[in-house]
Amino acid sequence: MSTVYLNGKYLPDDQALVNVLDRGFVFGDGVYEVIPVYFGQPFRLPQHLDRLNNSLTAIRMRDPLSAAQWAELLANLIRFNPAAGDQSVYVQITRGPAKRDHAIPKETKPTLFAMCNPITPPDPATLTLGVSVVTLEDIRWKYCHIKAITLLPNVLLRADAGERGAVDAILLRDGVVTEGTASNVFVWNDGRLSTPPKSSYLLPGITRDLVLEIAQQHGVSACEQDVTESDLSAADEIWLTSSTKEILPVTQLNGRPVGAGVPGDRWRTMLAWYQDYKRGLRGSCPS
Repeated sequence: MSTVYLNGKYLPDDQALVNVLDRGFVFGDGVYEVIPVYFGQPFRLPQHLDRLNNSLTAIRMRDPLSAAQWAELLANLIRFNPAAGDQSVYVQITRGPAKRDHAIPKETKPTLFAMCNPITPPDPATLTLGVSVVTLEDIRWKYCHIKAITLLPNVLLRADAGERGAVDAILLRDGVVTEGTASNVFVWNDGRLSTPPKSSYLLPGITRDLVLEIAQQHGVSACEQDVTESDLSAADEIWLTSSTKEILPVTQLNGRPVGAGVPGDRWRTMLAWYQDYKRGLRGSCPS
């Protein structure tokens, strides 16, 4: 049994109860954030809190806590849920309980929930063989930059991909890549690393930004630009990035091999640099 945070209290998960009239339950009216925890410390916390605040602002809510209060909350939650390996903190904020009405109520008390989950290391076969994906039409709404809890389209797209024998889907709008169902997309081709530019059609990934930073630090040619369906088909390597999956190599696209059909050298190099970056944080973590 784990300890969760709910509206100012730390309590066992089976004792955490939410009002059935909560607008998160009734309307999906809320946002969330997922923060990796390495060596007992939240990873790139300022960036995650900025994104959370941006999501709240976009749905006309104020952040209920200051940065210092968030840091204290997360530190307590991590302390109450010690883990042998890496974990992540899931944070969810809804508009709170109110009479069911589509109109945003003038005054509600937000519901703030947080929990810890272990990060499952990737299956060794994934690192050896890579993953298979398919391309699907992006059926989601036009505000994908908001990390909203209304994820049914993503769930259905992931299910569609699974029924086609794939691990995930890369989504397309008018033949242009947006992102995966829960990840950002990178393409390596002709000596250049590229990823779709930020827009309302994709989530501004924290891992995405870090991969770009690391690439630039190591002199890799990397840019944000439109990636088309034909760019995917011609790619030497394709990667999926997310906070909990980090960097996954795509080796099959729509049933056909990507490049040589095995994880590429550029992916192996970037993954090594990414792990080096994480290990570099160990010395800055309090003992």
